[in-house]
Amino acid sequence: MRAKLALSTLCEDPNRRTGLSTLFPEFVENARRLFPDVSWIVFVGREAPWSLSDPRVEVCRSFVSNERPAIRLLADHFMVAREARKRGASALLTVGFFPLESAGLPIAMHVFAVNHGYDGGIRQAYRRWAVSRGLDRASLVITNSAWTKAQLGTATAPIMISPEGVRHELFTPQGPAGAPGIKKPYLLWVSNFYPYKRVELVLAAYAGLTPAVRSGTPLVLVGGAWGEGRARAEAEASRLGISEDVQFLGWVRDEELPSLYRGARAHVLSTSEETFGRSVLEAMACGCLNVIQDLPVLREVAGESAIYVDFAVPSAATRVLEQACAGAAGMAQLTAAGIERSMQFSFERLARERVGAILSHIGGIQA
Repeated sequence: MRAKLALSTLCEDPNRRTGLSTLFPEFVENARRLFPDVSWIVFVGREAPWSLSDPRVEVCRSFVSNERPAIRLLADHFMVAREARKRGASALLTVGFFPLESAGLPIAMHVFAVNHGYDGGIRQAYRRWAVSRGLDRASLVITNSAWTKAQLGTATAPIMISPEGVRHELFTPQGPAGAPGIKKPYLLWVSNFYPYKRVELVLAAYAGLTPAVRSGTPLVLVGGAWGEGRARAEAEASRLGISEDVQFLGWVRDEELPSLYRGARAHVLSTSEETFGRSVLEAMACGCLNVIQDLPVLREVAGESAIYVDFAVPSAATRVLEQACAGAAGMAQLTAAGIERSMQFSFERLARERVGAILSHIGGIQA
């Protein structure tokens, strides 16, 4: 083997699924196939799922993951690099930090979050410190969008843009369509209930629809509670008097999402900030119309295939949702454009770009 790359996935809490829960295994699986001369050490939490089994992928479960954040940070900053070097790693890939003890290993740092202040206080301050420190020390910084790169400012480390991917064999326009127990079209929200996702703005826009439209087109919300997020959303739906037309499905398996997208009139996203927007890409790939917050990063992903609106203006958002519920003229063209655009994004491309850049930027490793 020319190189052995170590990847720490300890930032994931096995009790809370996020976009990284899918990204890590897909990244390694595609990299394993595309780069047969590269082997892997993957640091996985003791309770975290990891199904990929391959002789070139060594799984280390010596440390806890983010269900115990203080201990996880101690491991990631002081123990993981040493263990990786002991196991023969040529470099270490992290998420959002350069370890305080790097054991002399070159570090490639992924940056997936910039300003998300949903947890505030010490965690937000730590995140900013860790990213800033990494920008001056990492051998390579990998961002998932041009918008994210622009937020980082100046850096000593080289910064590359590599957009996220989608599983095209799973997220496709063909196949079953619909949500459990719902025999009519619906509007779909897919996200954990982070404060910055602003689900209350979607609820306000939906509440502006007539009772007849709401009855014929329910609002289906899919995602993890994330603290009190879901409870607050349920309380807001009750306050607005729309609870009968709003269904909370909780989090569902990735294999169940395509049917949900295909059965929806539109996927709605009212977020105040993203560094990419994976649900937008998944909806595009499934032929689902996107009605999304007008943010530069979401335009970077969806291009001209989405309807953009400022959900902070409820009346404007309501008008767009009404058009989506009615299947207004031009919607089919937008969904077709989304399917075509989604083909630009894949985990194969992601792995090829990222591993290729790591091999090129980190000294002593041949591409």
